[in-house]
Amino acid sequence: MRAKLLVLVAVVAFVAAVAGVFLGRHFFPQPKAAGVELHDVLHSKLDLNDRQKAQIELLEQRFAVRRRALELELRADNARLAAAIEAEHGNGPGVTAAVDQSHQAMGELQKETLGHIFAMRQILRPDQAKTFDQAVVHALTDDAR
Repeated sequence: MRAKLLVLVAVVAFVAAVAGVFLGRHFFPQPKAAGVELHDVLHSKLDLNDRQKAQIELLEQRFAVRRRALELELRADNARLAAAIEAEHGNGPGVTAAVDQSHQAMGELQKETLGHIFAMRQILRPDQAKTFDQAVVHALTDDAR
């Protein structure tokens, strides 16, 4: 009898957990990442002509390569930071140098991303650029709201 009760409690707990996850996702959906939202606006809401689509596709391919390289650099910086923390067990010169290097790579990624955004914007008509600009501002300030 005790084993049956334990199994019943386990099944009820599992069903409650699954229901909780389902309800949480339904009532509290995760916000779209800024890049996803901007990509959606660019490709779904701006009515790009074929020339614009081709130009933007080329820009996106080039940026994807550069972004990947910078992301790999950031991963390497994180590994160096982890090694410095493990070696120094505090905020020593190796940790400080690794943090500074990581910040430099993050800044470069941000600059490259902005350059990519501005390059795409140059392809747009003025009416499209206005909508695009609003999406960029929203993506940058959404967490602050």
